[in-house]
Amino acid sequence: MIARWREPHRHYHTLAHLTAVLDVVDQHADLATRADAVRLAAWFHDAVYDPRAAGDANERDSAALAESVLTGLGVPAPTATEVRRLVLLTAGHTVAPGDRDGALLCDADLAVLAAPPANYERYAAAIRREYAHVPEPAFRAGRAAVLTGLLALPALFRSPPLASRWEEPARDNVRRELAALTGEPENAG
Repeated sequence: MIARWREPHRHYHTLAHLTAVLDVVDQHADLATRADAVRLAAWFHDAVYDPRAAGDANERDSAALAESVLTGLGVPAPTATEVRRLVLLTAGHTVAPGDRDGALLCDADLAVLAAPPANYERYAAAIRREYAHVPEPAFRAGRAAVLTGLLALPALFRSPPLASRWEEPARDNVRRELAALTGEPENAG
């Protein structure tokens, strides 16, 4: 599994990202109903990562891998199915009200958005390197669409203690990157 996270085309979706997600899950495990399932989902959430894949193919393939590997290891079917469900949530980071496990996983996955500005800029640059095969105009348009979609979410973070700390800095970072991509003022949107 570690070899997947070390693939040479990864610049952000690396072991450092996996570790960061697991750290958030561990630090806030009390927010989850089934913290161990969330940890397993964290391990698999970007296990398949191909920047050339269309749509949510990476999440679907990661979810299928999780279910297959976990079932093969003898993990009970309900747990493997739950891990699969959680991994699939990371495609759009849309979590149903009351889904504490989905909220924690998605919050952990998006935690980088609330990083200090210099760290956020390193994250954005690493994403650009992962998509080096995409011409600049197409990358700007695609990335702007992703960021606009994030800003359109009613909340980036669902777990109240994380949302209270991370929502505002995350939205500031996303707006700043979007403004840089589009050449529009940060507050236009």
